[in-house]
Amino acid sequence: MRLWERGELLRDVVTARERFPLRLSLSTPGSGDITERFDLVRSWADQLALTKALRIEWQEIRHRVQGTQRLPLSVWIDTLDGALGWIGKRRELERFAAQVAATRETNEALIAWMAKRPLTALELHAEWEHLLAVVNWFMLHPRPGIYLRQVDVAGVHTKFIEKHRSILTEMLDLVLPAEAIDMTKTGINQFAARYGLLEKPIRIRFRILDADINLINGCSFPDIALDADSFGSLNLGGKNVFICENETNFLALPQLPNAIVIFGAGYGWQALAGCEWLKHCSIYYWGDIDTHGFGILNQLRSYFEHVDSFLMDRATLKNHQIFWGVEDKPLQADLHRLTSEENNLYNDLRDNRIRTCLRLEQEHVSYGWLCARLQNLFKAS
Repeated sequence: MRLWERGELLRDVVTARERFPLRLSLSTPGSGDITERFDLVRSWADQLALTKALRIEWQEIRHRVQGTQRLPLSVWIDTLDGALGWIGKRRELERFAAQVAATRETNEALIAWMAKRPLTALELHAEWEHLLAVVNWFMLHPRPGIYLRQVDVAGVHTKFIEKHRSILTEMLDLVLPAEAIDMTKTGINQFAARYGLLEKPIRIRFRILDADINLINGCSFPDIALDADSFGSLNLGGKNVFICENETNFLALPQLPNAIVIFGAGYGWQALAGCEWLKHCSIYYWGDIDTHGFGILNQLRSYFEHVDSFLMDRATLKNHQIFWGVEDKPLQADLHRLTSEENNLYNDLRDNRIRTCLRLEQEHVSYGWLCARLQNLFKAS
């Protein structure tokens, strides 16, 4: 059973190793056992002798009390079939052998994977034919540039491929040429990107805050969602751009001259990175006053170094002490793109100098405080 559970007996089918006859050593009774438990020792030997799957190698032991005794030294299992019958795995091995034969006919390159993961392959017996078909399809269509829904394999639907992305990744990495795999894309969530499938477009949601910005005829203050490429093709350079992490704040931001507001995406700024016109805008980032809020600001500045923080200052924090909360798992890293004022507050939060794990969520900033700060901002500009 240990050989089976380690996959060794199945692996022998792939490698054609001849393991049988197989000798199994025994933990045999000692002299004290023969003296004190002689009947149990004889019963043990008799039971072994009656086990049909075994061939016994005997030894004679001269005992000072019981005299010469003939006891088992080791046992032999002469055939694989005998071993499988004994542990009840004959049908499973036959299934695996059929999988190996089918794989040799359709995709010899996957034999190495079966030798490495025989038990996993056996578990996938019912799906094996379709897995082979999917792998063969990708070999014929490397980096196809279509959506997963468009992969046309008989009997295979999108959810089947999604369910087996982890296994298919191992297989495809083995059989596809290096140029067909983007090794920088890892994990099942990047399966599509790794093998050249199209991914669901990232949507950027934004609101127009000035009626004079006319993107959609007849809509003065539209709430719009565009894919990243379309958003990047807009011509909104020179605008005031606010980025809010909280949807309520995104919706409640008042009308402002020459301004839009973007609904933020946490640490996921790649969608905005290719937006050249943002480099010619005034950008204000409004996040939580906690370590991760400053971490997000720090990352955003890696794409747009001229970003200003908004309502992420010590005065806002102190004025809203009644709403102070607790931050789970505060960030501990040093941040190198913060201003000196921002960095001082970040360090106070990180090092618990004000209060342990302190945070002020942006939705707790009073609307009056927001409007007053906006008024001052636009007076200054």
